[in-house]
Amino acid sequence: MKLRAASLYLLTICIFVLPALAQNDLYNNGPTNGNVDAWTINFGFLVADSFNLTSNSTVNGLNFAAWLTPGDVLESVDVWISSEGVGGTTYFNQQVNFTQSGCSPNQYNFDVCNEVGHFSGPTLNAGTYWVNLYNAVVNNGDPVYWDENDGPSSATETYGDASIPSESFTILGSANGGGTTPEPDSVLLFASGVLAVGSVLRRKLN
Repeated sequence: MKLRAASLYLLTICIFVLPALAQNDLYNNGPTNGNVDAWTINFGFLVADSFNLTSNSTVNGLNFAAWLTPGDVLESVDVWISSEGVGGTTYFNQQVNFTQSGCSPNQYNFDVCNEVGHFSGPTLNAGTYWVNLYNAVVNNGDPVYWDENDGPSSATETYGDASIPSESFTILGSANGGGTTPEPDSVLLFASGVLAVGSVLRRKLN
């Protein structure tokens, strides 16, 4: 019974780590700056940045830097992935919950925080797309700003009629048919093997 329980425990672990194993950096727009400027992503404002996918990929997460009033915790942001900044074809548009970490103060009396959100996103062909952030929600209802780092991405705000320096962010996901990330089927095959070995050992001990 102990071996069977241990085998089931290992299978459960394998199943729950699948989302983590399936996330790589698909696009990185450079490091957080935190000391130059930032752009509002709530109170009716929207900021859009372009990103490139070098191969067909499934997008399932976003990491970005936010400027917040000290003590604020970012709860969610509407994430919109489209073919153009503030428009075009919509591939994903959903309110996403974010986890906050690594906050540090800057000279403007804001906390600059790392924000990570995971979601079940679209599978996209290689090419250029845009991630749009808006309707950010914090616990105290204060403004939320997206850190400007002037990375290689193109960027625009609100109505798509004004170019701005780009922001710090990383698109997370899995490149289909490539990379070093274990495929879910491979992990499940390993887990099945664990169960089979546990079953054989249990029969031998009985």
